[in-house]
Amino acid sequence: MLYAAAGGGGAGGLTPILMIALLFGVMYFMMIRPQQKRRREAERMQSALAPGDEVVTIGGLYGTVTGVDDETVLLEVAPGVQTRYARPAIARVVSQAERAEPAEATEDAETVKE
Repeated sequence: MLYAAAGGGGAGGLTPILMIALLFGVMYFMMIRPQQKRRREAERMQSALAPGDEVVTIGGLYGTVTGVDDETVLLEVAPGVQTRYARPAIARVVSQAERAEPAEATEDAETVKE
């Protein structure tokens, strides 16, 4: 009689596995996914750097982008003082330089006005 009462919880072995799966699901949506989104946004910002942009490095140094290549960014931190940083060292863009619109976009806009 005691054996039948103790063995009646057949779903008891499934509950811990379900709780662990639920815990991993919550961790994914609360921690991993937002981190991946921030990383993608940072990579997008760093790839869009152009001369004239005012930026802040991860060390807190403000500067103006004067040159960009595949892996590095050349910043002017004071008049006549230029330093070279790796692209991932740029934390954020304070202000973007005025960029000319592509010729195709202005031609399309003129066609629509007519």
